[in-house]
Amino acid sequence: MQVSIPVFSIALASTLAAATGAVYAGGFAISAQSASAVGNAFAGGAAAAEDASTIWYNPAGMGLLPGINISSAVHAIRPSFKFENRGSTGAFAAPGTGEGGDGGEWGYVPQLYASMSLGERWRLGIAVNTPFGLKTNYDAGWRGQFTALKSKVAAYNINPSLAYKITDDLWVGAGVSVQRFTTELTNFAGPLLGGAKLKADDTAWGFNLGALANVGKHTRIGIAYRSSISYALEGNSTFSGGGGAFDSGARADLTVPESASVNVFHSLSDVWDLMAGATWTRWSRVGNLTVLRTSASALGTAGSTVTTLPFNWRDTVLLAIGANFKPREHWKIRFGIAYDPAVSNDTTRTPRLPDESRVSLTVGTNFPLWLGTLDLAYAHDFVNDANINTTAAGVPGALVGSFKNSADVVSIQYNQRF
Repeated sequence: MQVSIPVFSIALASTLAAATGAVYAGGFAISAQSASAVGNAFAGGAAAAEDASTIWYNPAGMGLLPGINISSAVHAIRPSFKFENRGSTGAFAAPGTGEGGDGGEWGYVPQLYASMSLGERWRLGIAVNTPFGLKTNYDAGWRGQFTALKSKVAAYNINPSLAYKITDDLWVGAGVSVQRFTTELTNFAGPLLGGAKLKADDTAWGFNLGALANVGKHTRIGIAYRSSISYALEGNSTFSGGGGAFDSGARADLTVPESASVNVFHSLSDVWDLMAGATWTRWSRVGNLTVLRTSASALGTAGSTVTTLPFNWRDTVLLAIGANFKPREHWKIRFGIAYDPAVSNDTTRTPRLPDESRVSLTVGTNFPLWLGTLDLAYAHDFVNDANINTTAAGVPGALVGSFKNSADVVSIQYNQRF
């Protein structure tokens, strides 16, 4: 029993720390929040304000959208996480069913945005989207089964916003995010406890601010800020062994880090637009995670500490540049490239989120369709190998190796203005 308890606690804490983990981004966030932004590798996101998805990137951008505007998007995201063993020892040396297969799976991320004018100076908008998510699934019995089998988490966000015109060249905006966060994860916890499963959730809220300014006839600058959001995740941990004696409630406090971005949009000519952006995220908030029991079981009393784990993540700055080419009126071809540093490190990285630094190359197009416009976009992530050297207290040996990672995204978005 002493072998299995720490294994489960590591799995629980790892996934809670990755609870806003990414299916397409470094660290936690799902960057793909609109097809128009994907096509430009998210460059200029807080300054472009081409459609209603600006509500997410910068609510002040609604100032450039008169009337009623609706944008609806779906992203098909396929990450790939393939483990290569490089000298695992002890319990992790046994090959079992192999290296876990491809831990990535297809994920589908929907979004809906709508804005409307409230007179000349005011705009009202709402975003309904999925800003955070993680889905990994390794083969049962693989050599790393003590650390991870299935991980599935998501945050569902409703974000009403207002924008106000201060002058003809300056708009400001603000919004409130209400998010429902859910998680489910499994791992193998040893012969006595068997398979372990955690399900936990919480609802919390934060806020976002933005400003959009014209700094010339052809240039505008957008700045945006999103607050941290604190979750008190509560649920149950259950085991296939023990006839329920090991089951208990579980709780962990998790704070999603704040972020700030600066973006520039410049109309170089009638056929070319250029844009650039930088987004800082305070990932260093993910330091130590303490998991507590909320009810007694054979493994411990209510209020006892399951584990406290250091993650020691670091702050990052995503950098992106993009361009629009307009070969004729009402038709855009988009390009972009972005660099997103890794938040984790080789010491504390977990198979549940084996992220590393990445370069994204993107392409997209926008053209008229029916009474609106359609955006199509594709992105590919070139991800550095993610080294891993992790142990479980009470389990002999270490999981040592490297993950070969990549990601592909196909996005579609319809925009309508009334």
